[in-house]
Amino acid sequence: MAGTLRFDGKVAIVTGAGGGLGRVYALEFGKRGASVVVNDLGGTAKGEGSDSRAASKVVEEIRKAGGTAVPDFNSVEDGDKVVQTALDNFGRVDIVVNNAGILRDRSFVRTSDTDWDLVHRVHLRGSFMVTRAAFSHMKKQGYGRVIMTTSVAGIYGNFGQANYSAAKLGLLGLSNTLSIEGKKSNINCNTVAPMGGTRLTEGILPPDLFDELKPELIAPLVLYLCHDSCEETGGLFEAAGGWFSKYRWERSQGHVCRGSLSELVSPEAVRDNWTKICDFENSLHPEDGNEALGLLVGILQEQKESGLQANPTNSPSAAAAVSGPLAAVGVKSDPVSFTYDTKDVILYALGVGVSTKDEDYLKYLFEGNEDFCALPTFIIVPSQKALNESGLLTGGIEGWHPDLTKLLHGEQYIELLKPLPVSGTLSTVAEVVDVLDKGSGAVVIVEMLTKDEQGEVVAKSQWSLFIVGEGKFGGPRTSSKVVPLLDPPSRAPDAKKEFNTCVDQAALYRLSGDLNPLHIDPGFAAMGGFPQPILHGLCSYGIAARTIVNTYCDGDINRFKAIKARFVKPVIPGQTLVTEMWKEGGRVFFRCITTETGQSVLSGGYVDIHMNKENGNISSSPSTLGSSEVFMKMSEGVSASPDIVKKVGAIFLWNILVDKKPATQWTVDLKNSPGAIYEGSPKNGAKADVSLTLEDSDMVDMVNGKLNAQKAFMSGKLKVTGNIMLTQKLQVLLKPHSKM
Repeated sequence: MAGTLRFDGKVAIVTGAGGGLGRVYALEFGKRGASVVVNDLGGTAKGEGSDSRAASKVVEEIRKAGGTAVPDFNSVEDGDKVVQTALDNFGRVDIVVNNAGILRDRSFVRTSDTDWDLVHRVHLRGSFMVTRAAFSHMKKQGYGRVIMTTSVAGIYGNFGQANYSAAKLGLLGLSNTLSIEGKKSNINCNTVAPMGGTRLTEGILPPDLFDELKPELIAPLVLYLCHDSCEETGGLFEAAGGWFSKYRWERSQGHVCRGSLSELVSPEAVRDNWTKICDFENSLHPEDGNEALGLLVGILQEQKESGLQANPTNSPSAAAAVSGPLAAVGVKSDPVSFTYDTKDVILYALGVGVSTKDEDYLKYLFEGNEDFCALPTFIIVPSQKALNESGLLTGGIEGWHPDLTKLLHGEQYIELLKPLPVSGTLSTVAEVVDVLDKGSGAVVIVEMLTKDEQGEVVAKSQWSLFIVGEGKFGGPRTSSKVVPLLDPPSRAPDAKKEFNTCVDQAALYRLSGDLNPLHIDPGFAAMGGFPQPILHGLCSYGIAARTIVNTYCDGDINRFKAIKARFVKPVIPGQTLVTEMWKEGGRVFFRCITTETGQSVLSGGYVDIHMNKENGNISSSPSTLGSSEVFMKMSEGVSASPDIVKKVGAIFLWNILVDKKPATQWTVDLKNSPGAIYEGSPKNGAKADVSLTLEDSDMVDMVNGKLNAQKAFMSGKLKVTGNIMLTQKLQVLLKPHSKM
């Protein structure tokens, strides 16, 4: 999203703007076109006295720079007066940055009523009063941006700041609720925990650190969160010295401490299960209250299915809680078999556009060719058969009977763990892992596991199915189990390839099992609102995957790992499909558009590929990166010591460079049992806790003891983002290989 962030026509109120962070916020808003209300009572850091000079001086600075500003000398407790200043001078209010604050630090037993009340009146009550006065005006105009200022003292606590910590965490709760109440009116509310060198931190921070944490390095985050283009709301962010991060909640899986839903729980049962209650392995990350409730319902349902039976007389609410759409969570199918031969493989290849005009057509269309193979996306065929025959959504789910004629295919993810055989029998088990409430409908997330005749897992897939009219059941809106979509880089595509679909493309593709008449019968198409039969979304999906394999893998299907995309708009057979691609390391971002309409038909897509050619395995040739051996040795260490996962409990993403350019990525997953180390980015929607970037040669030197990790970090050779403290736990993996 290119261009300078401007605030022309917007009116911003910044409280506590006479100095420190507030002053910098006000100056930046003024510089970028906003009309600014500079609020500051002018009191001391302890909240005593008043002085109009602080706010007036900042207003003068803004005006001298060519900006527009007025001072406001009211206390934030008189929030209506602060907002009235904006209305009287500019006629509206668009942005409120609640920044005013004081400190009255005392140990808890020495904190007086005045110490407690003054801090809460300025921080919490003051933010409430100003924001409440502005909120109704924002709702009327259908726009608003609000910032609450919290602190790491509020998030983690700090000795001598009980009053300040309580007020600051209260602001987070206030912000979270306002983000919910304001969403329909386009009012975004976010919370920022800044660590800046201001009068409130002077004397608390070490002098050298104080000088580095300039307020100017905090302001960019606040301004972006207040801009039209930013859709973020309900977020909690930390900022210091030009470094910014976002927080999320983490909750352990917990443990049910009773034998039946009607049984009472004793304190002794809690004590005896304390380790399980506090075990953060496979932890949950709810994003809102609805998702937290949905996760709880899912856990109770799982316990119920495993033998924890409810007493309908004693606990009717527990039984009711898992009826309706949420009762589908955890429903699993019996294995669905799919037997196929080379004809099916060839028919699918023809369906996704392989032609005898292609240079490499023989390996897809002639079973006698020595390189004959199945396209990676052929796995869709047995997966779809399993979806159709499993009866997941038609098997009598308690209190829910969705109208499947209103089902739309939203998103698709597949991941190959080994090349597909060209004939044989595959067995697929499908399971509903979540149901999301999108208001206008329900999104059912179905995961599938496909095994070959030897019982080895061949592929995983995830289907996102949107059922119109089945929403508003109180379920979660998001889920950590969904494999995420990803936007492409902001630069122009690295490559574009066109594919001319033929008028019979849908008629051909449907022979691989997707027999929906929408794709062949004009009458059915008209009932769906289409002027003619449309192409299967999964056909476009297969075409895009083959295009990417041909472009970035030299047509070598063994380098294909996974693909994810969202289905956006239909394609009419005969239209031209354009695949736009961006390559970064082992991932190719893509989207597809049609030249006839210019509209996207597949979005948020990416294909993960193996960086080298030998089926994704590490080659022993001299050209192999030295770091690859390090990770292979690490993998052996994890296999030999599975308990290492409990000791470390984190996911590390290593970005390996050669001559300062990305060469490969490796994921060291020591969070999800039994642990895994593999080339590429984290799988199944997981996110790295720590990312480390360094040259291949430096990685080898570091492991061999020739390069000190701390010195590498301080010199810039090793870059670390995320929870840097977790890197200490890597020593248990790195030390055994120091003599490689």
